[in-house]
Amino acid sequence: MKVLLDTHIVLWSLAVPERLSTAARNTIESAEEIYVSSVSIWEISIKSGLGKLDVDVDELLGWLVSLKIVSLPVTWSHARALRELPLHHRDPFDRMLIAQAVTEPLHLLTADVQLKPYSSLVLCQ
Repeated sequence: MKVLLDTHIVLWSLAVPERLSTAARNTIESAEEIYVSSVSIWEISIKSGLGKLDVDVDELLGWLVSLKIVSLPVTWSHARALRELPLHHRDPFDRMLIAQAVTEPLHLLTADVQLKPYSSLVLCQ
């Protein structure tokens, strides 16, 4: 299974892995490939710059590279897929992660149960 990690899962994996459920850890450990979207890095960078998160983005990127996490850029197809999504959730970062997961397709591992109605590809930890 190919898994896209949402932003919370990325941050928890790095800083507080005990927040991950056993199921989430098992999903990550058994994944064929693990992806992190440029959308998550964008969100972390914005929130870090605003002082809402205390994250060294360069350290985070180094950690992702060292673990051979696959970078997922935003494509035109992803941006177009946003138009098709119902408004179950208004967060633009989460909506783009859903669009990417559905378009690729990838399983999106998240802690946000509000994303579940979008697709069977959403795995809630």
